[in-house]
Amino acid sequence: MDVLVIGGGNAALCAALMAREAGASVMLLEAAPREWRGGNSAHTRNLRCMHDAPQDVLTDAYPEEEFWQDLLKVTGGQTNEALARLTIRASSNCRDWMRRHGVHFQPSLSGTLHLSRTNAFFMGGGKALVNAYYRSAEKLGVQIRYKAPVDRLELQDGRFVAAFVGNERITAKACVLAAGGFESNREWLREAWGQNERGEWPSDNFAIRGTRFNQGVLLKHLMAAGADTIGDPTQAHMVAIDARAPLYDGGICTRIDCVSLGVVVNREGRRFYDEGEDFWPKRYAIWGRLVAQQPGQVAYSVIDAKAAGRFMPPVFPGTRADTLPELAQKLGLDVPAFMQTLNDYNAACRVGAFDHTVLDNCHTEQLAPAKTHWARPVDKAPFDGYALKPGVTFTYLGLKTGETAAVSFGGVPSHNLFVAGEMMAGNVLGKGYTAGVGMSIGTAFGRIAGVQSAQAAMKSGASHAAA
Repeated sequence: MDVLVIGGGNAALCAALMAREAGASVMLLEAAPREWRGGNSAHTRNLRCMHDAPQDVLTDAYPEEEFWQDLLKVTGGQTNEALARLTIRASSNCRDWMRRHGVHFQPSLSGTLHLSRTNAFFMGGGKALVNAYYRSAEKLGVQIRYKAPVDRLELQDGRFVAAFVGNERITAKACVLAAGGFESNREWLREAWGQNERGEWPSDNFAIRGTRFNQGVLLKHLMAAGADTIGDPTQAHMVAIDARAPLYDGGICTRIDCVSLGVVVNREGRRFYDEGEDFWPKRYAIWGRLVAQQPGQVAYSVIDAKAAGRFMPPVFPGTRADTLPELAQKLGLDVPAFMQTLNDYNAACRVGAFDHTVLDNCHTEQLAPAKTHWARPVDKAPFDGYALKPGVTFTYLGLKTGETAAVSFGGVPSHNLFVAGEMMAGNVLGKGYTAGVGMSIGTAFGRIAGVQSAQAAMKSGASHAAA
């Protein structure tokens, strides 16, 4: 076997397809059964794309510099600029290749808030993308095995020798690791987040938005083997999701998207962050972490009738009331504290020309925290409240890599072991998130790892032939 790919999501599939196209024989090992294949990629919807002019489903232009500034802003500078720019440039030229492998695109839906210019949506979502890639891989002769979790590798001086599925030893000339983060590993999350000053274990109240199969087994194994790592184990793509969401695989439909249209209070009835700081696609993934820092890891998004129809409706209806005190009561909040917060907020609103499609001039004055855009009094019945909890999408602790996607040991890149997707996303995402960039990273580095692993396998074959 030339190339072994460990993982079954977007990055793994991109690697397998590119390695196969480069002439390598390829085997892909997916931990999940066939019906749950695809990891978190099955829950995705789009890919953030750089483009200098309108292109099919993308409007206007989204140049490299703007993409880079968006990434710089959400990460607070915690990103490797060279690898970020490599990802950005790769996002501009991957879609024709994706189409050749059966992926179809569609224009963004009207409720997806400002993404028609920056993000290309997959027709049928991530599940359709994953299915298209598997069909293409099978057609090209990639060997695919399901229910094949790899628990350890055999390494020799930074070189990959073999992978173990239980007691079965699988050898290959090169290997690509694309087995996801550790977000489904409850014990590891608990260890990373620890206990807070209130005596709570915050991660016990997290839901996992995606697959239950991302246990971080290989990540932990590689760390113990001395691979160079990057990232903070508590940093992750974390979204404020409906508190009624299931423990695993709730996916995109558990997201609550009305935060910027109202106010968010904690269980003490107090606001704790600027709901109108920036466009929702650039801010939705910080709210999970914000809620995780609140008492009980719970918060409540409160809107009035003016917000109706302006956001993607949640799957479950909210808690509805005809008055704010009644809503507070129904949500189990202290009524006087809640009313104090809402009255202070309403009085601080300076309403200008409300426009949810731009950073408008509706803001609060002399209020902490401020609401800097889209600030309108919450005063028109009926009122809706949604209980929120943190939903982890994927963790950012990963393996350090460079432009060839090689895993490194003590600063020395491996000749035949590569990494892609969530297992290395922390190189680009130190913190924060902007919609669709996870798929940009997975696609860019999956394709690089595929090409590099095929070349490594061929070099290995040539050296063996020479010997």
